[in-house]
Amino acid sequence: MSFFNKKKIIITHNGTFHADDLFAVATLAIVFDNDIKIIRTRDPEIIASADVVCDVGGIYNPETNRFDHHQKGGAGQRGNGIPYSSFGLVWKKYGEQICGEKEIANRIEKKLVCPIDAIDNGVDFAKPLYEGVISFGPDQVFLNNIPTWKENNEDIDLVFCGQVKKITQFLLREIEVTKTDVEGAKIIMKAYENSSDKRVVVLENDFPRYLYQDALSKLKEPLYAVLPSGHNSMWKVEAIRKSPNTMENRKRFPESWRASFSEDSKLKEITGVTDAIFCHQNGFLAITLSKEGAIKLAEKALLA
Repeated sequence: MSFFNKKKIIITHNGTFHADDLFAVATLAIVFDNDIKIIRTRDPEIIASADVVCDVGGIYNPETNRFDHHQKGGAGQRGNGIPYSSFGLVWKKYGEQICGEKEIANRIEKKLVCPIDAIDNGVDFAKPLYEGVISFGPDQVFLNNIPTWKENNEDIDLVFCGQVKKITQFLLREIEVTKTDVEGAKIIMKAYENSSDKRVVVLENDFPRYLYQDALSKLKEPLYAVLPSGHNSMWKVEAIRKSPNTMENRKRFPESWRASFSEDSKLKEITGVTDAIFCHQNGFLAITLSKEGAIKLAEKALLA
């Protein structure tokens, strides 16, 4: 390897690791196309010789690729009040570059980067509704590989590097999924705009639930979405939530429709929709065998 193609030296702290340093280094691995050497140390002389330093060193200077937030005063905070950790600082400089679009980088910032930064800085960003039930973020999947107090941690640097490789793949997949989400959200909005009755929005694609619920629940009119169910040729009607921040629906299906299965004929008899085969017991989802049947079911639900 020539001098001009030498691996980038990325330094972070040694000892146990956290989500922010893991994800910061993984982001840098994408930036430098995995042509990197990771050194975990707190030695000032070694740190000074690095190409990139994150989560150690006491300096934040994006121009010289120094991304620490432990110095007095930290490294600033976002407009929403969440302070930056090393992951956020690296993402702030390189997120748009590796995503290709600012909108993609911003979506991942809100969904993944902000929570990790908040936790690393000891800042609450969500409150549990049920006592003893806590969130389990994607970062925990990788942090679970930290040696336990009963295990030998002599190889923790190898464990760290192994998790960085996995997170690199995770981030690349997250970027790809988010790109399709942005494209899908535009299609959903166009379907809404073209709907003659904006209470029922018909979609031709089997979009993930979070995508159409997020898009349509931000609008005032939609009550139901009609779209392919993802099971063979069946279609579904789903009640739209009151907002992106709740599971509560605006208009659930009538009580008399609920807990109906294909094995009985109750739903068909009550609704008059001959290919209606299922209605969830909580009244937010119904299934038919055809698109036409799903639209009819939604129309009947509007009047119920």
